[in-house]
Amino acid sequence: MTIIVTKHLGRTEYDATWQAMRAFTAARTADTPDELWLTEHAPVYTQGLNKKDAKRPLRNDIPLVETDRGGKITYHGPGQVVIYLLLDLKRRCLSVRQLVSTMEGAVIGLLKQHGITAIARADAPGVYVDGKKIASLGLRLKNSRCYHGLSLNVDMDLSPFLAIDPCGYQGMEVTQTRALGIDSGMEALSNQLLQLLENSLA
Repeated sequence: MTIIVTKHLGRTEYDATWQAMRAFTAARTADTPDELWLTEHAPVYTQGLNKKDAKRPLRNDIPLVETDRGGKITYHGPGQVVIYLLLDLKRRCLSVRQLVSTMEGAVIGLLKQHGITAIARADAPGVYVDGKKIASLGLRLKNSRCYHGLSLNVDMDLSPFLAIDPCGYQGMEVTQTRALGIDSGMEALSNQLLQLLENSLA
């Protein structure tokens, strides 16, 4: 299988990273290695392509970016692990559904390592613990090549989620690893999640 290049970007602005993903995907060739980008964003709401019944956030102190991933609205901010997957799905013989399951499985596996039982839901992509959402995901596919990815709530201010219907679900509660008693910080959990993803994609 082709190699995967992992890039640690540090804290980034969402819009600049999104544009970089689009440029990478547009420029890549059949020989371009796949990449995983690890980052953490400054506070931002992002609205995906599914705008049916979309409601704007009930606060205006955090910017809203209309992006090109699937899904509805979510929030990104400090204390949240974000991993973008820039993959050639055809070359890896992966369907979008299989990739979604791979991402969900990596998060579920990570939480299991820390004694937490989590599940995926067929009706609402993401990962849930006791009915509360802890990880979100969204993808964009162009010519069998994808970008965007997943986010895992680790140790963040969750209050911005109260101003939206997370992923379009009114009253959807969110949680994070710190609230579940997981002491590991951003760096440790990021590295563990990256390793699980790399192993699943190998």
